Amino acid sequence: MTATNGRPTAGSDAGRGTGEGAGRGAGRDDTVAAVVRQWRSVHPALDTGPMEVIGRINRCAALLQQAEDAPLRRAGLSRPEFDLLGALRRTGHELTPSELAKETFSSGAAVTKRLKQLTERGLVERRGDARDRRVAHLRLTDAGRELVDGLLPEQLAYETAVLSVLAPEDQGELAGLLAELLGRLEGRMGALRA
Repeated sequence: MTATNGRPTAGSDAGRGTGEGAGRGAGRDDTVAAVVRQWRSVHPALDTGPMEVIGRINRCAALLQQAEDAPLRRAGLSRPEFDLLGALRRTGHELTPSELAKETFSSGAAVTKRLKQLTERGLVERRGDARDRRVAHLRLTDAGRELVDGLLPEQLAYETAVLSVLAPEDQGELAGLLAELLGRLEGRMGALRA
């Protein structure tokens, strides 16, 4: 736990090099910890606790994106392209571009651009709507389905290796905490933006 200004409380193991919480405390020498220390020296009265959580989430996301997911890179795919293919595979039915945008948390323009590339590669095919020519229905080709089914086990093995620095019980705890945060954010972000 942290006290005011995000500093460890007297009874916590955070920041210690010994004891039961040493593994977790060791993570306090990361780049975000340095940023927090700098902010504390400039504004010592501010609570930097939120920065310690959100800053680390953002930094982890940036590092994972930089790694570019080795199996996907070998297949010539970006993570967002694989997400589109995966959405078509896991839903098991045709989707419109707007449905794909919702499924993958992407903008319509980004989905359109990625779909063009995936269609040119023969991984996705589009079918026009009989009632409305402006609407397209998208599905995986046989080649797209084979690619996703072949890549998914490799990608999961890669992600398992990335997470192997955490004990299985810590991975479960982290997944639970992130799920709780995500669920609350998904319900509240509209109100926070207002």
